[in-house]
Amino acid sequence: MGLKARSLAHAKWLCKHHIVFASKCRKRIIFADLRASTGEILRDLCRYKGVEILEGHLMPDHVHLLVGIPPKISVSSFMGYLKGKTSLMIFDKHANLTI
Repeated sequence: MGLKARSLAHAKWLCKHHIVFASKCRKRIIFADLRASTGEILRDLCRYKGVEILEGHLMPDHVHLLVGIPPKISVSSFMGYLKGKTSLMIFDKHANLTI
């Protein structure tokens, strides 16, 4: 389940990060169809960047992720990418959503 060390050209790594991020003003909006599409979007975006999701939970007003981020990607740049693209893709799929 991700306990094996991975390797790059000159390094072996096993970096796990627990990430929590919330919806705007912690509004409880992650329900039903939005929950399913948000999970799918997060999986796709992590796959694009080569980040492994070890565990994840979608709560009504926030998201918990345990991810394995390669050392070539900084945590802050990955979070900026993930939060920005997730919000854009959610609003593309759910145009009637108001926050």
